[in-house]
Amino acid sequence: MSNDAPIPYLTAAEIRRRFIEFFAERGHTVVPSASLVPGGDQTLLFTNSGMVQFKDALTGVEKRDYTRAVDYQRCLRVAGKHNDFEEVGRTPRHHTLFEMLGNWSFGDYFKREAIHWAWEFLTGELGIPADRLAATVYSTDDFAHAVWKDEIGLPPERLVRWGDFPAGDEKNWWRMADVGPCGPCSELHYDRGAHLSEGPECVPDHSEHCPRWLEVWNLVFMEYELHPDKSLTPLPAPGVDTGMGLERVASVVQGVTSNYDTDVFAPVHAKMRELLGSDPDEFEASRFSYQVIADHSRAVTFLAADGVLPANEGRGYVMRRIVRRAIRHGRLLGRHEPFLGETAQVVIDTMSEAYPHLAERRQEILGVISREERQFNRTLEAGMGQLEEALIPLTSSERVVGRQADRLPHDAPVLPGAVAFKLHDTYGFPIDLTVELAAEYGVRTDLAGFQDALAEQRERSRANTKSGLAEVALAASRYADILARTGPTQFVGYDTTDAVGRVVAILRDGTEYESLAAVNEVELRVEPAARVELVLDRTPFYAESGGQVADTGTLLAGDGSVLVAVDDVQRVAGTQTAGLTVHRGVLRGTVRVGDELRGVVDAERRAHTMRNHTGTHLLHRALRNVLGERARQAGSLVHPDYLRFDFPFERGLTEAERRTIEREVRRVVREDRPVAIEWMSMAEAHGVGADAFFDEKYGERVRTVRVEGFSHELCGGTHCRASGQIGNFVITSEKSIGSGIRRIEAVTGAAADRLMEERFDLLERAAAAAGARSPEAIEDRIAALQDELKEARRRLRAGASAGGRPRPGELAAGAVEIAPGVRFVGWTGDVASIDELKGLAKDIRGSLPSGVIAVGLDADEPQLFVTVSDDLVRRGVAAGALVGQAVARIDGRGGGRPEMAQGKGTRRDGLAEAISAVREAAARQAGA
Repeated sequence: MSNDAPIPYLTAAEIRRRFIEFFAERGHTVVPSASLVPGGDQTLLFTNSGMVQFKDALTGVEKRDYTRAVDYQRCLRVAGKHNDFEEVGRTPRHHTLFEMLGNWSFGDYFKREAIHWAWEFLTGELGIPADRLAATVYSTDDFAHAVWKDEIGLPPERLVRWGDFPAGDEKNWWRMADVGPCGPCSELHYDRGAHLSEGPECVPDHSEHCPRWLEVWNLVFMEYELHPDKSLTPLPAPGVDTGMGLERVASVVQGVTSNYDTDVFAPVHAKMRELLGSDPDEFEASRFSYQVIADHSRAVTFLAADGVLPANEGRGYVMRRIVRRAIRHGRLLGRHEPFLGETAQVVIDTMSEAYPHLAERRQEILGVISREERQFNRTLEAGMGQLEEALIPLTSSERVVGRQADRLPHDAPVLPGAVAFKLHDTYGFPIDLTVELAAEYGVRTDLAGFQDALAEQRERSRANTKSGLAEVALAASRYADILARTGPTQFVGYDTTDAVGRVVAILRDGTEYESLAAVNEVELRVEPAARVELVLDRTPFYAESGGQVADTGTLLAGDGSVLVAVDDVQRVAGTQTAGLTVHRGVLRGTVRVGDELRGVVDAERRAHTMRNHTGTHLLHRALRNVLGERARQAGSLVHPDYLRFDFPFERGLTEAERRTIEREVRRVVREDRPVAIEWMSMAEAHGVGADAFFDEKYGERVRTVRVEGFSHELCGGTHCRASGQIGNFVITSEKSIGSGIRRIEAVTGAAADRLMEERFDLLERAAAAAGARSPEAIEDRIAALQDELKEARRRLRAGASAGGRPRPGELAAGAVEIAPGVRFVGWTGDVASIDELKGLAKDIRGSLPSGVIAVGLDADEPQLFVTVSDDLVRRGVAAGALVGQAVARIDGRGGGRPEMAQGKGTRRDGLAEAISAVREAAARQAGA
């Protein structure tokens, strides 16, 4: 095909489909996309490339049923080495979320086949003209160079050598992170036309600087393992890891210069234009913000689908940053109403054919995004109150909406960068909005000071993260070396709690020993000095995983003496079925590599754990039966004493729901249903409907636990042989642990029996204390006591009113005018509760239809309640902002809606100041 021939148009979905079919026809097993949350990999926040789920297969740690694979993988790059976050929306090709098409070889084919198939797919299946493609190879990779030159027939001007990895030039050298699989690569580049050339330096692999060449496919030849000291060792079997960005290749096939103009992003653009009523010219003028929103809508949709929830740390913090950046750009476009739920709907509709879990979890996804969007809008309101409080003392000029920062006079007052940074750091308040609002007050923002404070924070974070990740990476590399040398630890604990194993490695403080003796009695008092890690070739000890805590017990020497009291067991490398297990505890004798030790698990503790684990499975299924399939596991802890289960849900359980769930679990326990364990392929497990969870790492062969006729999950934990062994089940608590996430705690077996006995005893004691004739009569007795208490309070209030406390009508009559047309009532006093305080405000409102009412509860923990009439809300007076500015006087926190808000503090003597602060802020907001 000649350079001038048009490339046939294909949708992104068609490109994806053709890629999978092309390699499936060549003996590749189709592997489903893994979660964005990498299971069992502490070195990664997110799946950032296609190779993450194949890492152990490439290193030889994991053996799979196939040696060739093909997949399309959802990826996210927002942190670490592959961090594209700040560039997203600014360039045609940077994204947070993207799809990577990949084909893989695990000790099967190598460079020749990979190169030929890539060429055949691009030129044959996609119809890209051969003379518009170029290739690069690593500087010393003569074999790959020869294949391109002699077999494919690329001319010298379209075949380039690059890279010198040991010297720091990583062109055509690929590594996933600071440690792990790596090797030379060969990149394919598409020539977008000589008219885009920027001179003689415009050659393939300079595409970031020259718009002519676009990298579309990277063929990585995994030959080495990179260690922390930068040394390289050959992998057990060389492999192939290729990655082609779907968005990039779609831009080529669809004839557009930006990924954002492909059919991947166009539907989201269309939805935003519909919401905003924008025409094509307006879209082009604001393309940056549109592109940010389109990208981030995809990212948050997929993150929510994979169980990531907005939070203030870890993965949740990244999710929150992405949501808030999208909202900020929506506001820049003039959209102040929620919109991310609308764009997420579009993502689900366009992507669910390839990713069915998006449609299955639609309501959950939309709930997560909508809650975070509402919460951030409230955050913005609170932040604006704090910002206005900082701005007003700086200027006497009136606020002018729309005043631009770049048109302020040079001698305009300046908002300190430290204040702007505090708003950004504490409230998540975007700096762009700070600059915009400050300008409306005639105040410049010290952006240089803000950037300095931000840089200091990032440097602290970078140093902490780098140190922590380096330590984790070093330990991971050390354990991986042991695993490669000794092989995986055989777990025999499903069948026994007592087994003999041979010591294959001994570690203390990260150093490996051939033999090690216990420290003396003085040193034993400092436990870290005495702790040891032992690796055995086989063990009955369950290593902590899947939410189940580790077994404890003892490792006995040949003479039967206790050599190590095992208090922690961890799988530190490999997979669930082929991993390295370390036993941690205090060494009490001398141990040598090669010694045979008897491992004895605390069997009673294990039995309690098994009851709670099988009980967790029953709880999970009962929850979904009662609340719907979206109430799936988002985290769990299986402990000998109790079980804990987290699930996404927007509200607390009703008493009826809680009892129904308990009854359903107890029913299955009474029915004593068999619990069956079965090993199968991941594909078979999906086929029979077994549940899997986003934060777990599974091999190609998986273990399933089926409670007959009730639940079926992928699980590597220890379980009862039948549901009747659980004995009993009681939910002890149900609460919120974050936005949209609930937590249930429960007990089983003897612990549940004890709890029920304690509750019956408590009921009998309470009945006696309340003066009830029997426990059955306590409800009536409490109702009678409540009536007596209400009457006593009524009399007390009547006496207090008679003693001079103002009546609501009197307070309303005493309202003062604090701005034209704005009346204010402020009062503090001793009332029974915040509800009574709200009732007082409501009564005052009955006599004061228009105005601001601020009432305070004078107590050791003072409380403040503010209401604003609707007409003043329309004038810009907001109760939430008023409370936000006043609660500092009582050393408290608070917030709410524009029409009503409340706060609570610890400084009782500041309550009068808080009321005055509300009055002053209301006057300012009303334009006095």
